[in-house]
Amino acid sequence: MLAGIRTFISNYTNGMYFPHIQIIDIIEILIITVIVYEIMLWIKNTKAWMLLRGILMLGAFILVAWIFQMNTILYLAKASINVLAVAAVVVFQPELRRALEKLGEKNLFSNINPFDKNRENERFSDETMEGIVRACYEMGSVCTGALIVVEQAIQLTEYEMTGIELDCKVSSQVLINIFEHNTPLHDGAVIIRGNRITSATCYLPLSDNMTISKDLGTRHRAALGMSEVCDALVIVVSEETGLVSVASGGRLSRGINAEKLRKELSQIQYRNSDPKKKKFTIRKGWHR
Repeated sequence: MLAGIRTFISNYTNGMYFPHIQIIDIIEILIITVIVYEIMLWIKNTKAWMLLRGILMLGAFILVAWIFQMNTILYLAKASINVLAVAAVVVFQPELRRALEKLGEKNLFSNINPFDKNRENERFSDETMEGIVRACYEMGSVCTGALIVVEQAIQLTEYEMTGIELDCKVSSQVLINIFEHNTPLHDGAVIIRGNRITSATCYLPLSDNMTISKDLGTRHRAALGMSEVCDALVIVVSEETGLVSVASGGRLSRGINAEKLRKELSQIQYRNSDPKKKKFTIRKGWHR
């Protein structure tokens, strides 16, 4: 019986090539898959997508020229390929920079970095979190527009320089006063680092996402654009509707309630672990 099966397989697989796959080949395929996937995520909904479409159209045109042996066009394409590559890098320098920033956000070695072990694990206090939440919904109740950036791992020094330095403690009263209508600091964004407001009236990059609703204004586009280039949590209070929205990781959640905003802030309150677990540990120590 076994011999018959072997004969049947050998008859139908004779002459076929079966590559010898090793573990390293599988790892290599997975790495290439991840790289291609990350590149596709990067070019999606950005100007880089237009670049890719242009490259594909140019490639199709060159393919047609090669099929019909249009030697002049083939010569020009071969001579200009290096110039086009350099021009693409220059024109799309902002998109390439954002891609490298996104790659830098994926800190794979943060848990084993000895220099971070002595740093306090808490980014900001519960008092700061409650002050932000209270200010947002008090401003929303009277339709006062606001744009608040809560910094995480990536420092936002270059965006702070576009505004006015403050360096004051976070409180709902200060935030409400900053974004009050017709005040010198109400226009632009506020950047929060830890428990301090570092600067106000900051300019943020607008998003290149082509699928954004046309109903969204400049504040929401700036919040989404900021979340695309860094790991910050950006909070928006709409001046038209009073609704509170949150942008993080290139995604915008519109019209959230206070509990949802408090949950979003608590998820970034601690650097290396689950905030619920940290609070449980602290309370357990208090009970002792």
